[in-house]
Amino acid sequence: MHLVDLWLIVKLYQMNNLNIFLGATVADAAARPLHWVYDPKKLKKYIKGKKEINILKKNKSPFYNIKTGKVSGYNDVGQVMFKTLISTKKKSDILKNFKKNIIKHFGPGSNYWKNLKLRKKYKKVKWKKPMNGPWIHQNILETIQNIKSKKNITGGTKVNESDGYCAALPYFLYNDKEKELKKIIKSVANSRTNEKYALSKLKIIDLANKKDRNPVQSFVKKYKKNKYFKDVISNIKKVLRLKNQNHIKTVRKFGKACSYPGTFMGSIHAIVTSNNYKSAVIKTIKAGGCNCSRANFVGAYFAALKPESIPSHWVKRTLPAKNILKYINS
Repeated sequence: MHLVDLWLIVKLYQMNNLNIFLGATVADAAARPLHWVYDPKKLKKYIKGKKEINILKKNKSPFYNIKTGKVSGYNDVGQVMFKTLISTKKKSDILKNFKKNIIKHFGPGSNYWKNLKLRKKYKKVKWKKPMNGPWIHQNILETIQNIKSKKNITGGTKVNESDGYCAALPYFLYNDKEKELKKIIKSVANSRTNEKYALSKLKIIDLANKKDRNPVQSFVKKYKKNKYFKDVISNIKKVLRLKNQNHIKTVRKFGKACSYPGTFMGSIHAIVTSNNYKSAVIKTIKAGGCNCSRANFVGAYFAALKPESIPSHWVKRTLPAKNILKYINS
């Protein structure tokens, strides 16, 4: 391991919260082989008769195929931030180094970048089979272009998806200052919608980590008069009114694609209708669509509540988990 400032490692250890990031990572890997399966009939067929539907051995995503145990592009942004935190010697260099590592991991020469060209070819043949290799997201693609253009705020502006939250999650575990978190979020997802939904997730996770009896309700109570979170609170209330409804149907109602507010609302429904990590993640996978974006929030939330609830055999099959465990167990 590189020699790094003790303040950083000590902070990560003192908070004892890396299990939260582990929970997000394992949940993403669990959902990944069924990522972006929007056809409910096909999804039902893929999981029929399976004892466990998490981390399926064979890829069923219709768009891309990566090794079982690897994570989607959402959680991979978080992995880049985590590695940046571990390797950076000065606090003031974190954001700068994160951007450098984004270029290195997702940019020209990477497997993500190579597959960007392949995607253009696939579009011409109406996507008859998944491409081999990872999928770069619109936010990250724009971020790379903006970093190269030396823009001050580098995040993408065309879509409102979970990349900002995923980048901010590991950072949040050592620095929960809202001003700093906003900088991290906007470095990969630069819109007010991205910002407020990412912050809402982190605040709810924080309440869960503090063992609040009802983190979602407590968040609503705390911020119900806050204009910034007005839309978020309104959407949470819509979810709570449907608490007794079937999860798959509810996710379909809110939208099972990648965008906010649907991905946030579907996650909240999984949280308020589940009692533990495993049932919540399985429920999230079964709802289909962009289950990975929802799983990153759901997994982190339940890991915050009960770190020991992450199934150990899921952890063993999650490839990036090894690096996280190295620091948890040190």
